[in-house]
Amino acid sequence: MSAAAPTLDHFYPVAVQVGSTNSVAAIGKFDPWPPKVWVDAPGILFNAETNSGKFSVEIASNAHVGPHLIRLFNEQGASGPRFLIVTREPQSSEQESNDDFTKPQAMDHLPVSLNGRLDKSGDVDSFAVTLEAGKTLIASLEAYTLASPMDTVLRLVDSRGVQVALNDDDGRTPDPLLAWTSKSAGTYVLQVFGFAYPAVSDVKFTGGNACVYRLRLSRGPCLLYTLPLGVQRGARTTLRLFGWNMGSSLGREFEFDGTELPAETREVALVVPDFENVLTVPVGDGPELIETEPNDAPNEATHLEVPCAVTGSIEKPGDEDRFTFAAKKGDALLLGVQSTTLGFPLDARLKVEDAKGKELAKKNDTVNADPMLEWTAPEDGTYFAAVGNVLHRGGPDHLYRLSISQAVPGLKAVVANNSFAIEPGKTNEIKVTVTRLHGFKSKLTVSARGLPEGLTVEPAEVPDKGGEVVLKLIASADAKPFSGAIQFAVTETESGTEHHAISELISSTTDNGVPQGFKKLVIESTDQLWLTVLSAPAQTPEAEKKH
Repeated sequence: MSAAAPTLDHFYPVAVQVGSTNSVAAIGKFDPWPPKVWVDAPGILFNAETNSGKFSVEIASNAHVGPHLIRLFNEQGASGPRFLIVTREPQSSEQESNDDFTKPQAMDHLPVSLNGRLDKSGDVDSFAVTLEAGKTLIASLEAYTLASPMDTVLRLVDSRGVQVALNDDDGRTPDPLLAWTSKSAGTYVLQVFGFAYPAVSDVKFTGGNACVYRLRLSRGPCLLYTLPLGVQRGARTTLRLFGWNMGSSLGREFEFDGTELPAETREVALVVPDFENVLTVPVGDGPELIETEPNDAPNEATHLEVPCAVTGSIEKPGDEDRFTFAAKKGDALLLGVQSTTLGFPLDARLKVEDAKGKELAKKNDTVNADPMLEWTAPEDGTYFAAVGNVLHRGGPDHLYRLSISQAVPGLKAVVANNSFAIEPGKTNEIKVTVTRLHGFKSKLTVSARGLPEGLTVEPAEVPDKGGEVVLKLIASADAKPFSGAIQFAVTETESGTEHHAISELISSTTDNGVPQGFKKLVIESTDQLWLTVLSAPAQTPEAEKKH
């Protein structure tokens, strides 16, 4: 039986601490063992053990904290990229057997970050925590965003097994977030279970080697959101903090220093002393404001200077907030609302109106459930941005962040596949789709970077309107075997500025109405694509005689 390229479904545990050495299981098919390992950054070293699927993984003290992409590869090809998370905090592991709520795994200290797995069909993992009266337990779980094949649920029961709380969706993703305040001191049991994702007709608790998750438990101060909801690049932003278990001793204001944020940063991790979690907040180029009510009618609208962002709320059913701004004829602007992506229940609607109240443009939710408008002013004048709820609901938790900025010309280049294989003497076609954004006009060519000797790609021009570019990857007859990362660059002809093409790891394709991809992942794209140059096929006796 001939060898095959490795397949990699997951790693378990999926999270490891910086500066540690860990035994990690690779879940998939590896024949022969061991494969080689590619990591997207230095400081992470995989050493294969004797037993198939087992690695000793060394994490350097200066390794980058956060999610990383890993591939396994051999001479036949490479696996798809999968995740390994490097954390600052220590990692614990789930201990079987903990299926029965009467025999849970005791969590002796909180906060805790724990690696778990639903090993088999019907598996339920149980964890015991103690709470004081008035304390809030915060339990958050990652599985969907790790591309685990399950839709998980968190369930909290008391010592008698009576359910006191349940959650299956954190508002941002299908991963659950449970927050529950105890009325009386005692021991409670948190249970983790899940259903197959994508969904199947047989509804039952799922499990398997690839059903890995990360669980974080806390009963100390945790951040939920800030006001305003975002921070400004190049400036300091004063934030008012909201969350759980904050107490009177913790200050409710925090100054975030955004003076050193890079231009490409779109969101940033907010780390506040004395809080047990990290909150991700959006970043903008202008001031971050807070709405002033009333602002429903045009004559009550708050004036905004572009660029800026404003945090508001749809406080009651039928509420519609209006903000006025000035624009000149031909100004191309981006207007966007963030709410669902920040974990709030608002199904936002966004409109642009002229000074007389005539609707010029409208957008409801998009694929990401938040509306975004690219709009060009038809003439000099004053305009209104109006935010409402498609479902005509409202409440103090229906928060949103409206941003208005200039539409800066740019581009996006996407490669359909993230890995390629080719034989010596062969030619492969690689398709790169280039989208020109916001009036981007520069002449462009697409070419390859990092190709080994014997491989060539002739640069190709991008059409003036953008679209699909077909590159021909040619391997010479004497090309030697190769396995490694390559890139495709889109170059502006005049300036020489390069933009890397990416392969998107997220997907929103559907099959019979059931999502078949993951719309939100800890890493959603990569510009590190994989090339395998295969060994030349062995010649048959008949072919050898011809020579």
